Amino acid sequence: MPELAEVEYYRKEWDAGLRKKVVRVELHAEKRIFRGSKTKRLATALQGATYIGSEARAKLMCFRFSRGVWLGIHLGMSGKLRIEPARFAPGRHDHLVLRQKARALVFSDPRQFGRVHFHEGREEPAWWAKLPPAVTSPEFTLELVTAFLQRRARLAVKAALLMQTAFPGVGNWMADEILWRARIDPRVLCGRLSGKQIAALWRATREVCEVALATIGQDFSDPPADWLIHQRWTNQGTCPRDGLPLKTATIGGRTTRWCARCQR
Repeated sequence: MPELAEVEYYRKEWDAGLRKKVVRVELHAEKRIFRGSKTKRLATALQGATYIGSEARAKLMCFRFSRGVWLGIHLGMSGKLRIEPARFAPGRHDHLVLRQKARALVFSDPRQFGRVHFHEGREEPAWWAKLPPAVTSPEFTLELVTAFLQRRARLAVKAALLMQTAFPGVGNWMADEILWRARIDPRVLCGRLSGKQIAALWRATREVCEVALATIGQDFSDPPADWLIHQRWTNQGTCPRDGLPLKTATIGGRTTRWCARCQR
């Protein structure tokens, strides 16, 4: 599942089409990624509109066009954005193609867990405006995190980190990385975290997200070599700090890995 940094990377893939007009829209209207959207109106509104800007928040991207047209894209598990030549012939999984004079902006999604949102108007659409504060923003405060964790006192902290209402854009590998850097056992209940641990968790969340955006989000390069991410993908992974084999469990419905020595 793409997380905050991967979403930022794919958002920028369409930058080549900035300030250029959409001359034609091609889409697979029957596909589930368009659920809730009026596909005929979407195609009509986008045709002739100019792509004027974009932004990523959490796991959602928002692309703005002239005439007050908003296009939201959630990548789901297998979605990707890319640029193709003007004469590009779409494949079976290329569900949305915005053709410009010199290129095509393509959204593909083989598994169709992604979603396309559409809105017309001057005001931000609800699906964009209702998103919680980004973890890298000034609004993501220690007080905000503390209050959230206290309300979920009986939930494992790993599961809490996966909740998009408080930690937007944080997914499975990022949650493991955050807990490893904060030296917190992923199984511990939120209500048993000390104030010092919550502060460490808050700092680690911001740090991991900022570095991920500067590496993966910039050009899909790797995070630092001493991060847990490079060891957590297999059962043979070891702790980058002490070399101890990582523990594995399913927490919050996701495969979780941690160091029993570092994260007591």
